[in-house]
Amino acid sequence: MKAVLFVGHGSRDPEGNEQIRQFIDELIPELEKGVIYETCFLEFEQPNITKGIDTCVTKGATSVALVPLMLLPAGHSKIHIPHEIDEAKEKYPAVRFTYGKPIGIHYEAVDICKNRVLETGDYKEGSDEKTAVILLGRGGSDADANSDLFKITRLLWEKLRVPIIETAFIGVTSPSLEETVEKTIRLGAEKVIILPYFLFTGVLIKRLENMTEQFRVAYPGISFSLAEYFGFHPKLKIVVKDRVEEVLKGEVYMNCDTCQYRFEAMEHIDHHHHHDHDHDHHHDHPHDHSHEGESEAATVK
Repeated sequence: MKAVLFVGHGSRDPEGNEQIRQFIDELIPELEKGVIYETCFLEFEQPNITKGIDTCVTKGATSVALVPLMLLPAGHSKIHIPHEIDEAKEKYPAVRFTYGKPIGIHYEAVDICKNRVLETGDYKEGSDEKTAVILLGRGGSDADANSDLFKITRLLWEKLRVPIIETAFIGVTSPSLEETVEKTIRLGAEKVIILPYFLFTGVLIKRLENMTEQFRVAYPGISFSLAEYFGFHPKLKIVVKDRVEEVLKGEVYMNCDTCQYRFEAMEHIDHHHHHDHDHDHHHDHPHDHSHEGESEAATVK
């Protein structure tokens, strides 16, 4: 019997952990039937990964697919979760373990960012206003994850064509939010929209509310708005369903997650998102997909 174990980061804020549970509860009815679905957390909350795997096996799972509910691939998804899988393989040698990708850079994820900006009401598409958008990540020591945020910023600009768009981080690495706000104003911004690229609420969101108010005081005459954080937007279900399908099939995927042709074509195909992904998206498009960033949805050996 197959099992899917969703792995959330976990938060000191109970509300953030509840958001993950609620999202999964709403998603499960849309997933493949006859599969065991469980949720666990890396830190700050129970059950942890070990207990999550134990529950799956106790319920009869002969294969367990772990899907990280994390925005970008970094230390947790690259090191900590694989370490837990290695230990589980020793504990349960008869169980097959597979590992999926984080949310990562995905067409729908970029679309969520676009929606969050437009929801503020402070920017209309095609506007020539002197508006700046700052995509704000948590920041970390993983250069790969930090660079992914810059790529998402560029993809967001392609969708939004906002006059000024920049990437910033709340901690660990640079550029900082304070530095980036100053830069956008030097570039002539009269409106600044801060978009937090965070999956769940917590102390940082509350801190950002205070920082935004401080910016208003420090830069009179400049309009500041704090967009809703990325969060568990309804479109996120599409991304996570992709990740579940990938890992259950155990297939290696081309880097098609940001392919606009695929998703535009899918709007006209009645397949309820259960598409065949042998790189034949039922459409022709004259571009190559790099093998870089291929799925981690392969059996962990």
